[in-house]
Amino acid sequence: MSLMPTFFISHGGGPWPWLPAWRSEFAPLEDSLRAMPGQLPEKPKAVLSISGHWEADAFTVMSAAKPPMEYDYHGFPPETYEITYPAPGAPDIAAKTAELISAAGLPARLDDTQGFDHGTFVPLHVMYPDADVPLFQVSLQSGYDPAAHVALGRALAPLREQGVLIIGSGLSYHNLRLMNPTARVPSEAFDAWLTETLALDPEARTKALLDWESAPYARTCHEKEDHFAPIFAALGAAEAGKATRIYHQENIFGGVTASGYRFD
Repeated sequence: MSLMPTFFISHGGGPWPWLPAWRSEFAPLEDSLRAMPGQLPEKPKAVLSISGHWEADAFTVMSAAKPPMEYDYHGFPPETYEITYPAPGAPDIAAKTAELISAAGLPARLDDTQGFDHGTFVPLHVMYPDADVPLFQVSLQSGYDPAAHVALGRALAPLREQGVLIIGSGLSYHNLRLMNPTARVPSEAFDAWLTETLALDPEARTKALLDWESAPYARTCHEKEDHFAPIFAALGAAEAGKATRIYHQENIFGGVTASGYRFD
């Protein structure tokens, strides 16, 4: 098996690929997600998603053979609550994943009832529309401690050598109260900081990212860092790798700037 990169991606807003106006809004994101399989050395044995939409008191690993769907969005058309993404789970790899997390001294458990949330099934639908790659998730840990999530990534790193693609799925900007022109200045400033930070050498990069709250407009862009925390795991799993920006979009919903990155 070749060594897989890791990614920190934007998963966009709600079930956007099924909403024509929103799909048009997120056309650059769709292009970037569709291009991701071509950036891999081979087709993944499985995809591990760490989504901003699932957290627990311990790092929890989805272990169902056939995970259900979690429609964790509100106010969208009825048909978007009938979407299915029938990718198989990866129970054997999930068990190994939980062992790696525990061996790193982090709290871990398996969950055979959790389903795919939209931070996972939306981007994977674009990447692999045939749902033919096994897929499972690992939760965030409540509190979003950056160091704990970098440690999670480090624990997961061996999976990259086994053909597992690790994706941190969130948003580089996530303030639902500022999704209009008032988002322009804070999102541009935070995005510029993030791109500059990820270009640092690995040791300085990790240190700066752990201190992310010192970034310009950090708490304006992320009042709650659930959608930013997946980047810590993605970076920790490829800590010595180079960061490449694979997605950049400005003026989303009239003001938001957002980016996504590959680590390899």
